[in-house]
Amino acid sequence: QVQLVESGGGLVQAGGSLRLSCAASGGTLSSNAMAWFRQAPEKGREFVATIGWSGGDTNYADSVKGRFTISRDNAKNTMYLQMNSLKPEDTAIYYCAAVLRAFGSRVRAYDYVHWGQGTQVTVSS
Repeated sequence: QVQLVESGGGLVQAGGSLRLSCAASGGTLSSNAMAWFRQAPEKGREFVATIGWSGGDTNYADSVKGRFTISRDNAKNTMYLQMNSLKPEDTAIYYCAAVLRAFGSRVRAYDYVHWGQGTQVTVSS
């Protein structure tokens, strides 16, 4: 059974940076797309970024484009999210996701099979 564990969240001032990690165990994910989603209080889970199996195919939500960078290290079975120029509206619990259902969409939360427990990111103004 694949397990995903996020780390790297915390409290940061607006304009600051954080780097999230998502470590996978229980199976290799090197042939699977992965993604980051986030959920703010009283809001639905929102797509943030996705990366293909090789790392060369990335896609970002418009709200984070140019500020966030997704990457992965298949040798370490780990995915990352570098977050720069953070804004208060980036405050949320950030989740990593892996392995798409058949014919699934990489930007839709419902289509991912495996999820981490989430890591809190809080950006103060």
